[in-house]
Amino acid sequence: MVAYAALRELIPVFPVYALLFSDAGLSTGQVSSLFVIWSATHVLLEVPSGAWADTVPRRRLLVLGAALYTGCFALWTAVPTYAAFAGGFVLWGLSGSLVSGTYEAYVYDHLHARAATASYRRVIAAGETSALVLNLVATAAAAPIVAVWGLVGAGWASVLVCAGATALAVTLPADAPRSHVDPEQDDDHTPGGYLAMLRAGLAESLHPRVARAVLLAALVPAFLAFDEYFGLLAVDAGASLAAVPLLVALTVAAQALGAALAPRLPMHRLGPVLVVAGLLVAAGAAAARPVGFVAVAIGYGALQAAIVVAETDLQHRIEGRARATVTSVSGLLSEVGAIGLYAFVALGSAAASTATLIAILSIVVAVGGLVAARAYPATWRKPTDSPGRS
Repeated sequence: MVAYAALRELIPVFPVYALLFSDAGLSTGQVSSLFVIWSATHVLLEVPSGAWADTVPRRRLLVLGAALYTGCFALWTAVPTYAAFAGGFVLWGLSGSLVSGTYEAYVYDHLHARAATASYRRVIAAGETSALVLNLVATAAAAPIVAVWGLVGAGWASVLVCAGATALAVTLPADAPRSHVDPEQDDDHTPGGYLAMLRAGLAESLHPRVARAVLLAALVPAFLAFDEYFGLLAVDAGASLAAVPLLVALTVAAQALGAALAPRLPMHRLGPVLVVAGLLVAAGAAAARPVGFVAVAIGYGALQAAIVVAETDLQHRIEGRARATVTSVSGLLSEVGAIGLYAFVALGSAAASTATLIAILSIVVAVGGLVAARAYPATWRKPTDSPGRS
């Protein structure tokens, strides 16, 4: 499962794909519109696909999601036009919606079957760390690949990586019995119809026990969406085309470290970590020089740790059978936040630089950290401390 997580999280050898869009003549506003299409696909399909994952074998959806991801990069590389980029983002959005919620529920159920749900954060962190290390390798490899074969060569290399992820998904073990703590629900693989799962997931997402965790697990990843502009930020900061992948690689390395350290981060420290992360990214972006990526990278690593912690808290709070649906509700809210971020950059790009816009968004992250610090004080008790939790 960890190996699959590494590949499923991998942005392949084409980590600076925003440069492909720029090379094709797209403006910053057009690039942002592509990101909006990407996120809008998630918004439309996230929760419906989550309910689907609660009614069919989840491994099947993981395989399909990986195959669609492969199609995205193949389309982009073969036909580098705005229409093809938009179509590729639709495929990527569909892939993401099929996997989001599905994978987390798949892993949690396997751990629940082994009475090992307490290790969920460690397992997820290991998968994300492995993925980010592979991302680092891929990002570093992009520099010589682009230098020798150009952006198209990097694109086809990405297709090969995605195809490998699809093959690995096929080898995943079958679904485990689905976890729940409601004694009135049976424990087979067909816990109810599609609409029943959808209603159950939406209802649990609104339950006071879960709602705050759903919101927090949504908002933290939403702010990481501005990494889509890091390639453009590096160019604006004066970096050469060959150096851009290396600067992006610095942020990926920091994310890998953040994911690896996430199991050590107490939940009540999440708020302060977000404050520091937001200020660091803002300062690094405002520097408008390549050296500013050091601060950006450190802040981004802290954000990655916060994501693992917030998502783990959510999984421990879910008690019903519609685990993938509840997780997908959080994913939906995250995509809505990402769309807002992309729209902000698209509209703001006419009046301000990419660096300024990222700095502003990072200050918002810091403010969100202050709110999280109040919501999770030092006296907060994690759900697994409560009687009766497995």
